[in-house]
Amino acid sequence: MRFYAERPARVALQLMVDLLAIGWLVLWVLVAGAARDLILGLQGPGRTLVGAGDAMRGAFDDAARTAQQVPLVGDDLARALGTGTGAGESLAAAGREQVETVATVASGAAIAIVLLAAMPVLLVWLPMRVRYARAARSAIAVRSVDSDLLALRAMTRLPVRRLLAVSPDPAAAWRRDDRSVVHGLAALELRSLGLRTPARPPD
Repeated sequence: MRFYAERPARVALQLMVDLLAIGWLVLWVLVAGAARDLILGLQGPGRTLVGAGDAMRGAFDDAARTAQQVPLVGDDLARALGTGTGAGESLAAAGREQVETVATVASGAAIAIVLLAAMPVLLVWLPMRVRYARAARSAIAVRSVDSDLLALRAMTRLPVRRLLAVSPDPAAAWRRDDRSVVHGLAALELRSLGLRTPARPPD
């Protein structure tokens, strides 16, 4: 498929639109990244909980090991201090869960921003470019062998005011095979696609 025209002015316009579409996507990818970083900043409290829980667990572990050395009641003291170890583990686990939740929300928000921003490109720009590529490919395939098809497509696709510039009654001229009008309509179709007209139109 041919994605770009042959005439410089049309190529420049197509390139500008393509660059705008790419720039739009790049802009929103950057915005999504910034939003993700902003949301990830909310992980601070969770990380603090993880640190506090790990510190608490370590402190109670050390105390329990020390308590075990106390004669007679060492084991009982160690078991009692084990409750604090469990509390520290629970606190650290809650902090880790909060950190993971914030990370999930941040990634989901970034993906949603990119997808929403990409919708205009996917629904408008991409179909427009594909339609042009198909139309240009078929026009190039027939421009040196058949003016009638191009003329017919011009009559079905282009505004009436542009057709009337070629002939006062382009449909009637096409039906009676007025070659000058047929060639004029074919050239009009090619120009509308930004394609060059053949130096010698086909009979």
